[in-house]
Amino acid sequence: MANKNVELMRGEPEKAVKKLAIPIMISMILTALYNIVDGIWVAGLGPTAIAGIGFVTPIFMVLNGASVGLGNGATSSISRFIGAKNHDKANESAAHSLFIFFIASIILTIVFIIIQEPLLRSYGATGQTLKEAVTYATPLFLGLISFMFSNGCSGILRGEGDMKRAMYVVVATVILNASLDPVFIYIMGLGSAGASLATIVSSAIAAVIMLYWILIKKDTYVNVSLKKFKFNSKLTKDILKVGIPSALDMLIMAIAMSIYLIVISMIGGDFGIAIFTSGQRLYLFAIMPLTAIGSAVIAVSGSAFGARNGDYLSRAHKYGAKFGLALGTAITLILVIFATPLATIFAYTPETASLVPGIAEYLQIVCPTLILTGIGIPSSFFYQGIGKGTYSLMFTILREIIFVVPLIYLFVFVFDLNLVGVWLGLCIGRAIASVINYAFARYEVRRTRSKFEN
Repeated sequence: MANKNVELMRGEPEKAVKKLAIPIMISMILTALYNIVDGIWVAGLGPTAIAGIGFVTPIFMVLNGASVGLGNGATSSISRFIGAKNHDKANESAAHSLFIFFIASIILTIVFIIIQEPLLRSYGATGQTLKEAVTYATPLFLGLISFMFSNGCSGILRGEGDMKRAMYVVVATVILNASLDPVFIYIMGLGSAGASLATIVSSAIAAVIMLYWILIKKDTYVNVSLKKFKFNSKLTKDILKVGIPSALDMLIMAIAMSIYLIVISMIGGDFGIAIFTSGQRLYLFAIMPLTAIGSAVIAVSGSAFGARNGDYLSRAHKYGAKFGLALGTAITLILVIFATPLATIFAYTPETASLVPGIAEYLQIVCPTLILTGIGIPSSFFYQGIGKGTYSLMFTILREIIFVVPLIYLFVFVFDLNLVGVWLGLCIGRAIASVINYAFARYEVRRTRSKFEN
């Protein structure tokens, strides 16, 4: 029987995207606060700790991206079955999603524990910076299962339009994380490891609560029974055809981030790395509301696609892009105008105060790209909603590798602009790719509508 969340997804797409995006937005912003709170507390440990954690960032993106990506696969699959009014398949899809989360967490934990040190060395981490990076990374890798199920279960809830309860869990766990950080880092003397342990514990609690709702309390639209679970390869492929490309999105971004870090390390050393990673924390935080809009677009476009409603499909994407453009503009103005006080958040000690002008400059040059990213992100998530995750992956490669990397090379090594050249490459490359992405998404909408009508 459909609940109010399911009925919302099947109704007016503009209303659905807006109502679903807001709780996801709050949830994602609070989740991003995990990273920012870690950064604030770790700043007290000095520039070496900041740089060490910065080297872990691209690896953490892969791990967290894998969980978010597979969660998006669950969202897309479940929402399409809900749109088609196939409750049994939606139930099966949720059960198979949990199975995939478990297997993926085991495999990825083993792989990253084995490769963590050589990988960090390949980025340029050495000496005390390498030690700090390993200290921070090891708990994150060992606790990957908590991220996998926290983000994965959120994907299941998003698939049926239940955004609010996941938000409530995140509010509680962010408060817990903020409380545990100083205890683990300073009172218990765990240093960098304490920051990652606080995040792991918080994510684990979120995962347990959502698993309780899905498996024990059973008050979700999807009815998951692990006892009746029977592996279905076709259904697994349906989830993975979105989940794997979505996870690879983050892998490509991590590879690109590695390239950026290598270039920045060459021209700016640990000082440049500290500026970039501090500014990047704020950038990633700022992009969360746009990602939330995209997540809502997955669910609503997936439901419209399952119902073969071309009009709703078009409206879901177009409204998501308009919403993203407006919000991206507002966020850019805040970050550019208040760049210096925001930079101080990550450089509040005498030892790190020299980073403030560099972080502020990063924000003022890079963040204007968020205006056009506001139309690019909903477009990428739209592809996932209709089950074409490879398109989303294609545009991630186009944006972060094909456009940004050559522009960075041009500005840094040809025009000799040093760190400013890196920041310009990031801004301009992402902006161009976002415009192309939106145009292609509109083409895909028209093509899909034509198929529905024939």
